[in-house]
Amino acid sequence: MSEVRLRDIIERLGGELIGDPETRIDSIEPLEAATPTAISFLANPLYAKQLAASSAACVIVAPPFRDAAAARGATIVSADPYLYFARLTQWWAERTQPRQAPAIHASAVVDPAARIGARVAIGAFAVIEAGAVIGDDAGIGAHAVVGAGCTIGAATRLGTRVTIARATIGARGIVHSGVVIGADGFGFAPDRGRWEKIEQLGRVVIGDDVEIGANTCIDRGALGDTVIGDGVKIDNLVQIGHNVRIGAHTAIAGCVGIAGSTTIGAHCMIGGGAGITGHVTIADHVVVGGATQISRSIAKAGFYSGTFPFDDNASWEKNAATLRNLHALRERVRALEKKSP
Repeated sequence: MSEVRLRDIIERLGGELIGDPETRIDSIEPLEAATPTAISFLANPLYAKQLAASSAACVIVAPPFRDAAAARGATIVSADPYLYFARLTQWWAERTQPRQAPAIHASAVVDPAARIGARVAIGAFAVIEAGAVIGDDAGIGAHAVVGAGCTIGAATRLGTRVTIARATIGARGIVHSGVVIGADGFGFAPDRGRWEKIEQLGRVVIGDDVEIGANTCIDRGALGDTVIGDGVKIDNLVQIGHNVRIGAHTAIAGCVGIAGSTTIGAHCMIGGGAGITGHVTIADHVVVGGATQISRSIAKAGFYSGTFPFDDNASWEKNAATLRNLHALRERVRALEKKSP
């Protein structure tokens, strides 16, 4: 990427600039390792000590750090430095990482009954089956498969080896390499020591502005649909079972497992490695800590965390019930101790 001036950044993203607007920047780097031609940011006050020693040409800071940052050099002051940094990376990527040129690779297999929008890029050995609809400005990576009747929204990008079956994806989505959307849900009926398959007849419906990390799997519904709301962000290696419903703008970190028929509200955050059992409901604005096991519904917003050693189920339930009452028991003991001579 060619150099940019601080003036260019301010014109694009706003903020208050302290310093020479003609200062040139050629990279975005972390505060402690930034070179004299890089721009960096300070979002967490815990790293404030690194500010004075940083060699960055310019640092993005919040108003409380305005004077300290200005004392060391060029500064951009923003109410939310982390958000400013995020938008700066988007602008940087637009300039340095051009998308696939609109074209259909000669080795791609596109069924004549598929509908392909304007300015679509389809990579080598990709397959677009009959009845599929690919929106304008979409990108389909090499070896990706868009199954019969699936819809990919405008400006949505599928990475390499993505497989989509019985699913609809909205606009401006990003689906990273290896993702499988619309595979069979895990449904079997017991029959005298063997398992009888329950055919999965539903779909996956994904909203706009959704990002799905590499090798994540989202199963289609058994009867109704698996639904992922607008703006949801899903990390790598996440398993989402059949008929799960996830509300808008929820974020799910890596290696989370969500069992079937669970409903997760909007604006939730699920930490890495968490497990959520099936048929529970989680309210809006819930935060689940990493590796937490959610085995019952959560009706109120808040931060929930914790794990518990496994045991035979009857013992585990008794111990869990006792643990839940431990705080109240402690208070009773304290009260008794105060009364004793």
